[in-house]
Formats: sequence, C-alpha cells, structure tokens
Amino acid sequence: MLSKEELISLITTDTEAFNEEIKKYNGGADLTETDFSNMTLEGVEFDNADLTSSSFSDTHMTSVKFMGCDLTSVDFTRANLIECSFTESVLNGTDFSYATVDYGNFSDSDLAGAIFQGADLTNSDFSMSENLNACRFDEETVWPDNEYLPEDFDTNYSSDLSSLQDDDDYEQSDY
Repeated sequence: MLSKEELISLITTDTEAFNEEIKKYNGGADLTETDFSNMTLEGVEFDNADLTSSSFSDTHMTSVKFMGCDLTSVDFTRANLIECSFTESVLNGTDFSYATVDYGNFSDSDLAGAIFQGADLTNSDFSMSENLNACRFDEETVWPDNEYLPEDFDTNYSSDLSSLQDDDDYEQSDY
C-alpha cells in the first residue's frame, strides 16, 4: 500500500491510478488533515476514506465522489462543487460556507452540525439526508427546490436571538 503522501501525489498526477489504489484500502485510507486547497479535482473517488479535518477550501471539483467517507470538520469554504456525491458520508461539522454545490448528492449522509452559511446549493439533493435540521445556515443560503429537501426541513432562516437574551438585562428601569 502507498503512503499518504504518495496517495496525495497520485490525486494530482494520475486520477485513475488513485481511484484504483484507494479501492485496495477497503475503507482504511487515512487522508486526515490533508490540504487540498486551491486544487482542481475531476473524477476523483474517495471511497470510504477518512478525510477528517482536511481542507478543500477554494477548490474546484467536478464529478468527485465521497462515498462512505468520514468528512467530519472538513473545510469546503468557497469551493465550487459540480455533480459531486457525498452518499453515505459523515459530514458532522463540515463547513460549506460560501461554497457553490450544484447537482450535489447527499443521499444517506449525516449533516449534523454542517455549516451552509452563504452557500448556493442549487439543484442539490438533500431529500434522503439525515440531520439536516441540525445544520447551520443564514438568509443568504440558496436551497434547492423543496422536492430535493426532507419533508420536515424549513429553509426559512431565523436568528431567534430572544432565546439568548437574559430577562434581567431587559427589565424596565424606573429611570
């Protein structure tokens, strides 16, 4: 088996060889804390890889598959993802702030704590995702049509600051 550094080198030099090599790992490929920032990736298949705490910020990806991956705390800020799949992956705390995810597939993915602030998620499919209600987003987040979202998900942003205010701070004063 190749070392982490050799696998990373293959991603940029020979995508097909990387895809074949990653299948040999049977879910054991350790690519944690790897910096893929500012890269262009096409057709890469991260099958069952552990990418925890890696960074794909400002990366352009087309047809990249994250099938069954651990993407906990991965940084996708300002990334451009086209036709990428996150099927059966764990995306807890993953940051998609200001990213564009067009035609993304999030089937059977766990999105607890994922961050979508200012993200454009046009045409992406979240209908079969889990824990989307536990994600963070803002009024700038562009969601896909309702048919691509879980039935119980509300795309309306509410800051609900009232729950954070201390009642004692807002009592009326006699002065």
